[in-house]
Amino acid sequence: MQIEQIYTGCLAQGAYYITSNGEAAIIDPLRETQPYLDRLERDNVKLKYIFETHFHADFVSGHVDLSKNTGAPIVYGPNANPEFEAIIATDGQEFTIGKITIRALHTPGHTMESTTYLLIEENGKEHAIFSGDTLFIGDVGRPDLAQKAASMTQEQLAAILFHSLRDKIMTLSDDVIVYPAHGAGSACGKNMSKETVGTIGNQKETNYALRANMTEAEFIKEVTDGLLPPPAYFGMNVAMNKQGYESFETVLNNGMRAIDVKAFETVAEDTGALILDTRKNGEFAKGFIPQSINIGIEGDFAPWVGALIADVKQPIILVTELGQEEESVTRLSRVGFDNLIGHLEGGFESWKKAGKEIDTVNRITADEFATEVKIGESRVIDIRKDSEYAAEHVDEAYSRPLANINEWIKDIDPKQPFFIHCAGGYRSMIAASILQARGFRNFSEIEGGFNAIAKTATPKTNFVCQSKTL
Repeated sequence: MQIEQIYTGCLAQGAYYITSNGEAAIIDPLRETQPYLDRLERDNVKLKYIFETHFHADFVSGHVDLSKNTGAPIVYGPNANPEFEAIIATDGQEFTIGKITIRALHTPGHTMESTTYLLIEENGKEHAIFSGDTLFIGDVGRPDLAQKAASMTQEQLAAILFHSLRDKIMTLSDDVIVYPAHGAGSACGKNMSKETVGTIGNQKETNYALRANMTEAEFIKEVTDGLLPPPAYFGMNVAMNKQGYESFETVLNNGMRAIDVKAFETVAEDTGALILDTRKNGEFAKGFIPQSINIGIEGDFAPWVGALIADVKQPIILVTELGQEEESVTRLSRVGFDNLIGHLEGGFESWKKAGKEIDTVNRITADEFATEVKIGESRVIDIRKDSEYAAEHVDEAYSRPLANINEWIKDIDPKQPFFIHCAGGYRSMIAASILQARGFRNFSEIEGGFNAIAKTATPKTNFVCQSKTL
């Protein structure tokens, strides 16, 4: 028996590849299936089942394409009702892969179809669970994502999750390994550990939601407290996972279509496409196509695309570093942004060499900021998360998280100068590109963000003034 966690950092997502005696199972696969197909061929094993723990909201699974390419059936737990052929397992139903057994444990609460898969060894020993978004390392799945579909409140779903955890998972042996679908950085929970593997016993001791003496009411309160609104694209990804989608190969072919400089503007205008520049923020600051949005491929690219562009049907034309076209297309497809028109042939340099109009961002160093800022007079906007701001921030700075830019941008005075920063420059350049695309030119973005500012003499504080956070 072999179990491999295939972890994708930018999505904080874990897929699982399991083999035994010439047969294989894959749990919660990513959108692009060729790596799985290559692995199956290399290992000379036959894919017998594709297990889905639930209808994912934060990424588009590769289950449909993988099933078409291999003939392996897709397995969901009870209450699932996909619009394609699948096995809907009953609670406790078992599936054999080589010499091992996978048992479906229905664990609703995150969603009503959420199912944990228990792996049982050849000798009958319960070895591991693949818990999806029911149980994470240090956290449990948020109970607010399925409210509309389940016609329930988040409190009602949390109550169901409480019993799923205690009746189905906490009754397992302490040495059973826990393989969750996500780790720290995912929006599917609020307190996830950086660790991506644990045990039932360890989670009983350290996971706040599995505290032994916790009442149902306490669980509901603690699990629902402090939940941030889910990203807007989540519902669209659920629909794609439930209804099916365009094949990844089709999306890739469209995105890899090279559009020359001469045709670029016409294509963008005719299609209503958003120009998405995936280069590094430092390169973008020095020059970019006017009205383009920068979300760097080397950061948390896919989640930020999903959170800020939101509509997965939005037409997109890419501007990338040479050689990063396919990676950009692949990462977009993982979160359902399939309406790709193509990419700028030759990248930004071809645009520059053609003598086309170029825009820039007024990026200043942290030392320049320290010289220019006047605490109490200058307007400083900190776009980090609330928790980052609360830990330490520039004195008198305003907290305006990037995730909420579509709300707070309405309150920006186009005539009043301001400074903007994040932690290191990645998020603030996203914000800068959005601001300039909407006509704002009255700001300076700070290179290196708060990490660089902290090294200067700029006054800083960890006191959070409520008026600065609203």
